[in-house]
Amino acid sequence: MTTIARKLQDVRARIATACQLAGRGVEDVTLLAVSKTFGAADVRQAAEAGQRAFGENYVQEGVEKIAALADLRAALAWHCIGPLQSNKTRLVAEHFDWVHTVDRLKIAERLSAQRPEGLASLNVCIQVNIDGGASKSGVAPAEALALARAVAALPRLRLRGLMTIPEPAPDFGAARAVHASARALFEQLNAAGLGLDTLSMGMSADLEAAVAAGSTMVRVGSAIFGARG
Repeated sequence: MTTIARKLQDVRARIATACQLAGRGVEDVTLLAVSKTFGAADVRQAAEAGQRAFGENYVQEGVEKIAALADLRAALAWHCIGPLQSNKTRLVAEHFDWVHTVDRLKIAERLSAQRPEGLASLNVCIQVNIDGGASKSGVAPAEALALARAVAALPRLRLRGLMTIPEPAPDFGAARAVHASARALFEQLNAAGLGLDTLSMGMSADLEAAVAAGSTMVRVGSAIFGARG
């Protein structure tokens, strides 16, 4: 077993334990392996160990990996999870399956216009600055519903849910409380009729708290691929 395969096994065990403690089914939580700064060979190792969803923070790097792993394209789902500027929307629209970081209508409109008609709709999460971090991207929680409604109306996009990257919390309880506020917003949007199914929150350090609060997708990088240089 490769090191990546063993670490994947360990992370899946953490998710399973967190789900059990939260009274949730393990099938309710998707593991997104964050492969930024790691090469195509590392992604291939993870894929050989059964991992299917990969997250990339840097658009060009992600596009290059998607091309290098073209033989696996039909089996893998590629998620753009980094900040997205207007000059990179075409690459995302043409190559990725998901984008988690839409926080402006302009970005969503560009993705919609640039998504090739021959591809399935691009899955979209709206990034919410759930705890008001000064250095964090994301729409304010109070503005999320209006943005969600506008994005949901665009062609060639499929609004799936919300994504958050809160500031590191001092303990499990504090982390869970922040994630619970994102879950409450998610439920508020669904009560408004949006039909969301994805709550992308939780990373290597806080995935247990995120799962306890209702995350449906955890984004794990270092616990799978190791520390970044």
